[in-house]
Amino acid sequence: MKDNGQHEDFMRMAIALSVQNVNENIGGPFGAVVVKDGKVVAKSANKVTSTNDPTAHAEVSAIRLACTELGTFDLSGCVIYTSCEPCPMCLGAIYWSRIETIYYGNTKADAGKIGFDDKFIYDELDKPMEKRSLPVLQLLRDEASHAFKLWETSPMRIDY
Repeated sequence: MKDNGQHEDFMRMAIALSVQNVNENIGGPFGAVVVKDGKVVAKSANKVTSTNDPTAHAEVSAIRLACTELGTFDLSGCVIYTSCEPCPMCLGAIYWSRIETIYYGNTKADAGKIGFDDKFIYDELDKPMEKRSLPVLQLLRDEASHAFKLWETSPMRIDY
């Protein structure tokens, strides 16, 4: 897609979802639209509070819908328009899904000003595991490695 007007139209869809979400009290002020070949594949707003699911951010929800719609976990060739710069979880999901470009409206600093501050997560990720505020402890590695060994040799393995 080379048409800037089209990019703006898709961003306006994401923004409209974020506004509607606030007006209808469905979740936080965030919306996302996944597009492939100039066509909307999926769209969603944040549904954290209405579904009691802390992972139901707009981007993750739109990615889940897009994968279902396209019948694949690989969203290569897709673009995501999101009303706000993605949080670390959503950014990870975007990378894992292989979406090719992110367009965003508000910044993470804008989100932080209204109570959606992800800085602590970025700060935590920069620390060694033993210095993080959430304890991270390894347990039963030898037993857990059995599944990895099975995966390495499985004829049913699907790489992703």
